[in-house]
Amino acid sequence: MIKDIVEKVVGDDSLIRDFAAICDTGGRFAGSCSEQAAREYLSDRLEAATGAVPMHAPVDYLGWSRGDAVLERLDGTGGSLPCVSLVRSPATQEEGLKAELIDVGRGTEQDFAALSAEIEGRIVLVRHEYMFATGTIHRRRKYQWAMDHGAVGFLIACHLPEAGPVTGSSGATPERSIPAAGISAETADALTANGLARIRLSIETDETPRRTANLILDLPGTGPEWVVLSAHIDGHHLAESAMDNATGLAAVLTVAAAMAPYIGRFARGLRVTLFTVEEWALEGSGDYVDGLSETERSAIKLNLNLDSIAGSPNLTALTSEFPKLEEWLLTHVQTHGYTLGTHRPIMANSDHYNFARHGIPAVRLVAGFDEPESEIKYVLTPGDMRDKVAARDLRYAAGLTAALVTGACQAGELELR
Repeated sequence: MIKDIVEKVVGDDSLIRDFAAICDTGGRFAGSCSEQAAREYLSDRLEAATGAVPMHAPVDYLGWSRGDAVLERLDGTGGSLPCVSLVRSPATQEEGLKAELIDVGRGTEQDFAALSAEIEGRIVLVRHEYMFATGTIHRRRKYQWAMDHGAVGFLIACHLPEAGPVTGSSGATPERSIPAAGISAETADALTANGLARIRLSIETDETPRRTANLILDLPGTGPEWVVLSAHIDGHHLAESAMDNATGLAAVLTVAAAMAPYIGRFARGLRVTLFTVEEWALEGSGDYVDGLSETERSAIKLNLNLDSIAGSPNLTALTSEFPKLEEWLLTHVQTHGYTLGTHRPIMANSDHYNFARHGIPAVRLVAGFDEPESEIKYVLTPGDMRDKVAARDLRYAAGLTAALVTGACQAGELELR
């Protein structure tokens, strides 16, 4: 049975068509027409593929949209420089934020501590880094350290030359924030070429309460337990959000379609959850998991979260400190002829985290872990386009997913805590 479902998934050309169609909707920034178009497409495709109608579960959140963002040196050495406000950055005053720039390098905790006496009252400059690696320091941590040391503004530069600016969430909250923007490597060079400059950062934003929706689809098995297969809908405006996360969405559609005719015979049901507002500190999935009763949470035996699953031929499972889960995954993939790396420390970098923090065994599949030269390096830049995804890699990831999900739904007993 597992072999049949895997073969169906790997050979299904709708996987590639769905991937392209999702990319066609654009970057899918939360609250945008692009996000709405993608959600409608995914809802229609889920219904057509499975015969079941997905629920649109409302998610209320503090919406944020960006206006113009401008960066300029004030020493007369050049005009304005390109920048992109980070998600949830506060707006500056109309005249902009004027301050001296201080370069904190990579932006480690030690870097901030060493320069602490010089940071207060200045705008800090740090570097983005390859996101999916053992030693990665997330930009939100750098942002918090900047505020802890008295910075008045925050710039993060792309780590890749000629790749444009980097975007992402800032880590700002209504209670604590400083203006924040992403810039290119070349802009960082221009800001620091003639000594650290006095600069002006101008950011326009709009914040207002908004409502969006997660898509939830239940395909019941013979018992009360569930395997949750998840991926996130939303992305960023700079590109197509192709790797992050049209890859995961397309794979979920194909796996759900292949399993739908069989799921009624399995011990566990399959719950498809397509979350939104993921790029904003995992809000959509947090809203969902926090809203479940303890009985509902205990019925979920596994969350398999697909996020950025192509862009490299190599997949890694982030196993969230569940050793039994890790052992089960490795045994299962080897049985079906797949290979899979593992990383056990919990990482709060996608929707699996909200399941894991409630004690639900949860894993994220991601491509290119600890492979800084893979195409995944372009995530959060203008380079996150469909041309970075090889069809064979996407088919491989979808097939591996099908083997895991089918095995979990079919197992007589599944205790991975």
